[in-house]
Amino acid sequence: MAKDTFFCPKKTLCCRGKIINLSAPLVMGILNITPDSFFDGGKYGVIPDILSRAEQMLKEGAGIIDLGAASTRPGAKLIHPEEEIKRLLPGLKALTEEFPEALFSVDTYNAKTAEAAVDRGAHMINDISAGAFDKNMFATIARLQVPYIIMHIKGTPDTMQKNPQYDDLIREVVRYFADRIHDLNRLGVHDIIIDPGFGFGKTLEHNYELLNNLDFFKIFDVPVLAGVSRKSLVNKVLGIGAADALNGTTVVNTMALLRGADILRVHDVKEAVEAIKITQMVRRQNQLD
Repeated sequence: MAKDTFFCPKKTLCCRGKIINLSAPLVMGILNITPDSFFDGGKYGVIPDILSRAEQMLKEGAGIIDLGAASTRPGAKLIHPEEEIKRLLPGLKALTEEFPEALFSVDTYNAKTAEAAVDRGAHMINDISAGAFDKNMFATIARLQVPYIIMHIKGTPDTMQKNPQYDDLIREVVRYFADRIHDLNRLGVHDIIIDPGFGFGKTLEHNYELLNNLDFFKIFDVPVLAGVSRKSLVNKVLGIGAADALNGTTVVNTMALLRGADILRVHDVKEAVEAIKITQMVRRQNQLD
């Protein structure tokens, strides 16, 4: 038996009548409409720029566009849903009208924002807190019945990088996901994606321990998302800033793909699509061998 067929993870997600096929990895393009995101904050603050960026990512092969209206960079404060919704909805409305066939995710930890986003046409919710920042999130997702990305985080964006420590990183992250998947399944939520949370309450060494063990998270039989784009796990190793981290990001994305990532969440869609094409070719060749 080929080693990459030992597990049989869920390969489709139902997004409000649209089906996401994950038989091959997908690219999720990041579209931040915040003034303060760590890499592209302030670049997409008006509707024409938002539409132009989305069009570019879709042409380059993005399968999903992830829209964020609240920065979660290290040191960021949590924002109230009212402020987030005010930022989010005009752009989301314009995007769903301009690109009716595209799939849109909304990056939020607020249940009110999640509900408003889905009402306005979003297809899935991406929650960095996995329900920890808003006690109503799980029940809201169960009612909305949209795919739900749960990420591992230690602390909050404001505190997460202040000396994060673990007795056993992989064991703790596995327990975290096991508990939340169990709770979501009990509520009738089954379209779940897990994100180990690179850079969210992790040291450089923790990030690479996660990367080296990414295939272990296949035990949950749900899609695995890797979000490493232009983050410190690339920049610190190379001694560069985020603006120069595209090549390093592509290397790490390729390693994540070879370890079983189903979705790459990236700022740079074209390069991620190319990494997927090459790693898929390698996998096909391995299967022939």
